[in-house]
Amino acid sequence: MTIDANIIIAYLAGEHEVIETLSKFRKEGKILLLPTIVEAEVLSFSNWTKEEYTATEAFLAENFTSISFDSHIAKVAAKIRREAKLKFPDAAIAATALFTNTPLITRNIRDFKKVPGLSLLKI
Repeated sequence: MTIDANIIIAYLAGEHEVIETLSKFRKEGKILLLPTIVEAEVLSFSNWTKEEYTATEAFLAENFTSISFDSHIAKVAAKIRREAKLKFPDAAIAATALFTNTPLITRNIRDFKKVPGLSLLKI
């Protein structure tokens, strides 16, 4: 399962449903994939203290499998941008899910439903 930034943000904000669902997935042994673009988005918040940043970085490393944005995913993202007209971060996230053949867990159904073949799961 590929995780969108809005899911990580909701988890960090303490949203019960997101915390419970991701915890359930981990208990079931599901691999939670984190596109590096999501990692960059989440870690870019400027109002964090050094401790909050360090704790978030550790949380991401301990709970998710990082998927690098490489040339293969870049080509899929470029096609998505051309055809679905998504912004680059969303195209990169969708491309990661398509490339890894996993559903995308997101709250942004409106934009991602434009991507043919992308399986979506809303929490």
